[in-house]
Amino acid sequence: MVDQFLESAPNLGVDSFLLLLVLVALEAVLSADNAIALASISKGLSEPKQQQDALNYGLIIAFVLRISLILTATWVIKYWQFELLGALYLLWLVFQHFTSETDSEGEHHGPRFASVWQAIPMIAFTDLAFSLDSVTTAIAVSDNTFIVVTGATIGIIALRFMAGLFIRWLDEFVHLESAGYITVGFVGMRLLVKVINQDFVPPQWLLVSGIVLMFVWGFSKRTPELIESTESLEAAFQQDSEVTVQESEAQKSEI
Repeated sequence: MVDQFLESAPNLGVDSFLLLLVLVALEAVLSADNAIALASISKGLSEPKQQQDALNYGLIIAFVLRISLILTATWVIKYWQFELLGALYLLWLVFQHFTSETDSEGEHHGPRFASVWQAIPMIAFTDLAFSLDSVTTAIAVSDNTFIVVTGATIGIIALRFMAGLFIRWLDEFVHLESAGYITVGFVGMRLLVKVINQDFVPPQWLLVSGIVLMFVWGFSKRTPELIESTESLEAAFQQDSEVTVQESEAQKSEI
């Protein structure tokens, strides 16, 4: 398998570059729900520094697991048990989220952790569960292992930045976390259906459309505290502007 990776490395041309762009685009689209799940898990830590550390170390382990999955993909896809475990794990994450305590807005939140080392394994295995679907898609697009590994590498770097953004956005938008977990449920159900009967698996465009619609809803409402803060800043700015204008007019009249 490693020999196959090394042999495919030199075969790079315009077609390979375009194929790489396609794989990276697929990774970006299919990683949105993954990113919000990882961000939500990281938010289970109280300190921002801990959240960043959990993401960094968790995704390093996730990268190793993802590359291992790519190199063994032809073997892994022979065993439906792997996809079943991935589907059940993702659906368990969704169940855990929607059965958790609610806040003042009636929204659920993810698990809480006492230390970074409790969150890291969960981040790594969550990405691995998502990878069962994305790696299968990538392998279907290209049988060039080097291209697939390169796409996965770029994808996981992008995933780190996306998860970092979502950590901030989860505090800004009321429905975003729940919308993200609904899309996690989409991926989990897709994997489960795939195990039961491949013919019943919905097309990829339908999954992407569902993810887009959920995120439109997720970004539809800001938190009340943020709105009040923004309005206060605008009012303060307007008041300062009025005072500045009055002082300027007063100085002109004195002259």
